[in-house]
Amino acid sequence: MSRTLRTAYIVLVLALLAAPLLVVAGVSINEQQSLRFPPEGLSLRWYGELFRTPDWLGALTNSLVIAAVSSLLAVIVALPLALHVWARQGWLSRGLYMLGVAPFMLPPVISALGFLVFWVSVGMYGQMTATIVSHGIFLVTLPVVTITLGLQSVDLSLIEAARTMGANRGKVLRTVILPLIFPYMVSGYAFAFVLSLNEYIIAYMVAGFTVETLPIKIFNSLRYGYTPIMGVVSVLFVALAALVFGLIGRFGNLPRLLGAERVDT
Repeated sequence: MSRTLRTAYIVLVLALLAAPLLVVAGVSINEQQSLRFPPEGLSLRWYGELFRTPDWLGALTNSLVIAAVSSLLAVIVALPLALHVWARQGWLSRGLYMLGVAPFMLPPVISALGFLVFWVSVGMYGQMTATIVSHGIFLVTLPVVTITLGLQSVDLSLIEAARTMGANRGKVLRTVILPLIFPYMVSGYAFAFVLSLNEYIIAYMVAGFTVETLPIKIFNSLRYGYTPIMGVVSVLFVALAALVFGLIGRFGNLPRLLGAERVDT
């Protein structure tokens, strides 16, 4: 493939990827309450309406709370699991690792149905706690993978040196291992946070209309009327995801977090 064709192909792919974002961004600045593109008049009023309208503000608050707490729960569950798999080899460790990555191996609707049956059985259907726990379990795969990658990059000679100096297992974990894998823990949290904000199926199946998140609010609003606030929410989601992944790429080892075994410098 010649350089010209390769450049044209890359430009075409980038254009196809950017086109939906441009359409959504245009919809968000419509002056009138419509989802027309190109926008009919230009106005930023809908960005303010998102924070002034109680229904939308409540959905935004719910999404942020659920994403923040469920991502923390995912990291709390993933850390000891990844540490066990890293420290002890064998069929049990491999089984635990497969259990940790299983939520992403199943179609989300199957996981959502399982959560629905469970929470109905224990009488917690429709509660925010149920949504937080469900998101935390579903998203545990992300910090499991990132923390495992971080543990694989730990220099074992540092652990041996700490043991030689008299440090016990707990102190080695606190002073050597955790500081080294902390960026990977933060990255796993960030990945889970962004995906939790955008998750719809599990939140809808577990909470229904009781705990309305932004994705649920968008779908519910489509039934009764169009508003550019939907475009505003989409733009904010994209901007937040770009910011989070941009910070990870700037301050973290993004190629390794995506699975690269070795990165040439």
